[in-house]
Amino acid sequence: MTSLSVLVPAYNEQHLVAASLERLLVLETSPHLSRVQVVVVDDCSRDRTAEVLAGFERRMAARPAGTGPRVEWRFLRHERNGGKGKAIQTALAQADCAITVIHDADLEYHPRDLLRIVEVFEEEGADAVFGSRFAGGPVRRALLYRHELGNRLLTFLTNLATNVNLTDMETCYKAVRTDLLKSIPIVSNDFRLEPELTIKLAKREARIFEVPISYSGRTYQEGKKIDWRDGVRALAAIARFWWSDRIYHDDEYGSQILARMAHAPRYNAWMAELIRPWCGRTVLEIGSGTGNLTRQLIPRDQYVASDINPLYLATLRGLTADRPYLDVALTDITRGDSFPAVPGGFETAICLNVVEHVDDDVGALRNIRAALAPTGRAVVLVPQGPEVFGTLDEVLGHKRRYSKASLEALAAAAGFRVVEQLELNRLGRVAWWLNGRVLQRRYFGRFQIWMLNALVPLLRRFDRFLPWDALSLVALLEPVEAAGRASPAGAPPPAAS
Repeated sequence: MTSLSVLVPAYNEQHLVAASLERLLVLETSPHLSRVQVVVVDDCSRDRTAEVLAGFERRMAARPAGTGPRVEWRFLRHERNGGKGKAIQTALAQADCAITVIHDADLEYHPRDLLRIVEVFEEEGADAVFGSRFAGGPVRRALLYRHELGNRLLTFLTNLATNVNLTDMETCYKAVRTDLLKSIPIVSNDFRLEPELTIKLAKREARIFEVPISYSGRTYQEGKKIDWRDGVRALAAIARFWWSDRIYHDDEYGSQILARMAHAPRYNAWMAELIRPWCGRTVLEIGSGTGNLTRQLIPRDQYVASDINPLYLATLRGLTADRPYLDVALTDITRGDSFPAVPGGFETAICLNVVEHVDDDVGALRNIRAALAPTGRAVVLVPQGPEVFGTLDEVLGHKRRYSKASLEALAAAAGFRVVEQLELNRLGRVAWWLNGRVLQRRYFGRFQIWMLNALVPLLRRFDRFLPWDALSLVALLEPVEAAGRASPAGAPPPAAS
């Protein structure tokens, strides 16, 4: 069973809001809900909406207790009108159930469809479920054809921007895992919320499903508020949020910065090609992020992707639905007891851009060593060059940068020997020095990430000939007692780059 928070923005709905809210009582019949929370935000209505809500609140408080998940009501009011998006942001701050859905304060949508939407989260492991008015619901009022054409156009353009094949982007019924929804920075205060939320969910690689719903739209004479001007604003919003990569709130894990760095798929493919020959049949990847490298290295007999960021773990779990060989685990490299285990130990442990973040890097490598099979190997990537340590390292939480000698000393202290060290991305070192040491920037520009990705074909061919050290070091390590034994992967190491 799960729990559901329902966010209800209300503005000048004195005639419909009570009936709309009363319909939500159908949620008490759901066998899938253990708790239902409804947060109503009156967005400084100028009619009698506040009075009607006060009367409804008194009536709900007087209801006798039932046998199902009794709806919990919370009523808030804005002192100034802020728009639908602002009201939803206020309500979302109060949401504390597992799933959150938006419900309008009119009678266009019926909450009985939420019963099916909730089921999809349990059946499919969904991150978000949209109720589609155009996917063949049981009942749909025939009305406002040109308005429907506008909706379909906006959905089409959003699908082009996201490469997600939705049928109804503008639907009010967007149900999202609450922790995911709260981690997305929402900036729209009006109906531009709809494309913003859809595009940012797609960029977060959320598992989005659609459920056909009934729809009884209103005419403008009946009180419909959205018009052609909102459509124009939505067009601009689609372009804006397609370009923006602001998809995480700032947090302790640096999620937003790392998300920007992930926009270089060619670079990720380059790293994967470099280390793939070193990977055995059973692999533990530490610091998997959202799975950019994971996707490049699977399938394996058994592959465990891990991280400490709960937002990344949720994305990684979405990859396991149709990959029975893939597991996801919360693994803290500083805590040996958090490491997953397989019989006999892992043949390969992959740890890219992790050990430079911890105070005790020797202890971290010892924990990796303990998780390996006796003949297992570790693939470790670290930033190279203490002399280029700068503001970019600080904002990423780097404790240090390494040299070849210091990496060998670290490996020896942890009971490893270095089989081979490779250098990666010499051109990137120049950009890192310029941004982090000279300009002292604390962010990566999108153009710089785009340039890195665009230049990868040239880097792969000519990077090795540049006459200075590279930005990163990649080391193949094996336990000292396993020195000289054959690789469990049965593959020779790749040629140096």
